[in-house]
Order: sequence, then structure tokens, then C-alpha cells
Amino acid sequence: MIGRWSVRGRLTAWYGGMFALAGAVLLGLTYVLVRQSLEGGGTQFVPDLAALRKLGTQSAEELLEAFRQAKARYRDEVLDSLLTRGALALVCVGLIAVAVGWLVARRALDPVHRITETARRIAAGQGLHERIPRDEAARDEVAELAATFNAMLDRLDRSFDGQRRFVADASHEMRTPLAVKRALIEVSITRPGASADARRLGAELLEVNARHERLIEGLLALADAETEVVERSPADLAEIARHVLRQSGAGAVDVEVLRDLEPATVAGDPVLLERLVRNLVDNAVRHNHAGGWLKVASRDGVLVVANTGPEIQPYEVEGLFRPFRRLDRTRTTTGERGLGLGLSIVRAITAAHGGTVTASPRAGGGLEVVVRFGGVP
Repeated sequence: MIGRWSVRGRLTAWYGGMFALAGAVLLGLTYVLVRQSLEGGGTQFVPDLAALRKLGTQSAEELLEAFRQAKARYRDEVLDSLLTRGALALVCVGLIAVAVGWLVARRALDPVHRITETARRIAAGQGLHERIPRDEAARDEVAELAATFNAMLDRLDRSFDGQRRFVADASHEMRTPLAVKRALIEVSITRPGASADARRLGAELLEVNARHERLIEGLLALADAETEVVERSPADLAEIARHVLRQSGAGAVDVEVLRDLEPATVAGDPVLLERLVRNLVDNAVRHNHAGGWLKVASRDGVLVVANTGPEIQPYEVEGLFRPFRRLDRTRTTTGERGLGLGLSIVRAITAAHGGTVTASPRAGGGLEVVVRFGGVP
């Protein structure tokens, strides 16, 4: 907005300045010429002294002085009138110049404004399908810029479509072998006559297979979360949090759940928002300790999840939001180690909804995560 108005202001000032300068030069030149004409040509109107003496009642010197005073008054009146009318004309010319410059600048910059507004809507997550409207008959620099921008959007749109298709294909190709492997292992360890060693080995293989399935689900969720949210609908964070807390395993690991849930309606994808809340709650349960607590609060488009747990240094917080970055702690409340994708998915979903997420260590251990959404209906 600042850059747009500054360009318009410079163009307007340029046009207005040129008109004002021309008017000022014209006014000054007219003033000088009129003054020289009045001062240089006035003496030829001085009458003959002898003729004035014949008038009788007044001396010729007195009449000449009166004539000179009248001439001086006339000259002053002419100059004052010239200055007054010239200044008024200059003001009118300046206003006309500013108005003309403003209209010319606005007409010249309107295509640039359309490009800016389109880019702003795309950056806000409205989708890459939008294009800049332009006049096909125009052949100026702005039309060339619009055509180049549209070509770039076409290429980006095709690239993102290809990425989404690849994610869908990879999801199918990677899930199917793991599902078949899980079924074969379950059949092997449940068949009659299976030895104890085979059952133990099968249980370990099932655990490894389950970990791989969670890893694939997390990667696919991260890929889906990093794409823009095109279709949005109102969703209440408080209702989503209640649903997730009912399904959480906090009670099984002796973690107290505290709720401070007020209605907090945001515009977004309910499935992705549920995944965001679930990841935060699962992390708060997993990275806790027996007898600890977790708290979920919501208000006015803000979600806060805090928990007790191991102590975290401030410089370690940013690394928690990077994929596959985990703190060097082997023990968790649930006994299983995370994949290092939970908070990465949370940040990606928040960014797709135009929001921000921040985290800060709690005194005595644990973490407080605050998610602020921008799409509040």
C-alpha cells in the first residue's frame, strides 16, 4: 500500500510541479515586462512646464508632482492587480495540474494495482487458479508484466497439481505393501502351532510395521497440510478439542486433563484442524510424566495447549517444529518415541489457515503452545 501510493504521489507531484513551474515562470516574466513598460514609458506623458504654468491656479511643479503621484498610484494598482490575478490563476492552474496528474497516474497504475491485489489474494491462500485480467489488445509494459505473471502462475499451478497427484499415488503404493505385510505377520503368529519365539518376533515386526505406517501417515499429513486450504467452513475449536480429549489416552498414563474451553470459531478445514489439535494433545500426553497435567484452552480464534514434563531449554524450542527433529530424550509417558513430525504438521496446518504458532518452555518443565488463527469468520 505504501509503495503504491508513493509511486502515484511521485507521478502526481511531477505533473503538478511541471505545470506550477511553467505558471510561475510565466507570471514572473509578465511581472518584469509590465514593470519595465510602466517605468520606462511613463516620462513621455509628462506635460510641458510652460503649458502647465498657463493653468494659473497651481504651479507647474505642483501639477507635475501630482501627475507623478497619480502615475505611481496607477502603476502600483496595476502591479497589485497583476499579482492578485496572477496568484489566483497560478492556484487554479496548480489545482488543475494536480487533478490531471492524479487521474493520469491512477489510470497508469491501475493495472499494477490489479497485479498487486491478485498476488495478495494468492499469498493469502485463495488458490493458484486465479489469473490477472488484462486487455489482450494492450502492448505496453504493464500488459507484458501481467502476461509473465500469469505464465508463472500457470507453471506453479501445474507443479502443485503434479505434487498432489504424486502424494496420492505414493500414499496408495506405500500403504498397500505395509497392509499386506501386517496381515501376513498376524496370520503367522496366530496360526496353531506357532512357537513362542515366532510370536515374539512377529510382535516386534508388527511394532516396526506400525511405526512405518505412522511415519507414512505423518509424511502424507505434512504434505497435505502444506497445500493451501481452498474450501473453508466454520469450525469451533472448543468442540474439536472436546472430541479429541475424549479420545486421548491421558487417563491411561495418569495425566490430569484441565479444560478452559470457550467458543472459538475459525474458518478452515475441520479435518486438518482436528489433526492439529490431536497432534498437540498427543504430544502433551506423550512428553509428560506420571501425575502431571495438560491444559487445553480456547478463546476468540486462539488455541493454547500446555503440559508438565521434562525441562526444555529456550534454544531447543525452534528445533521442535522441524521435521524429524526430536529432543535427546528416550523416555516418554507412553513408552514410545515420537516420529518428530507432530509439531511440524501443526505449523504447516496453521500456516495453511493463515495463522501463527508459537511455543515457550514452562518454568519447572513442559511446554506451552499457542496457535492463533487469522481466518476468524
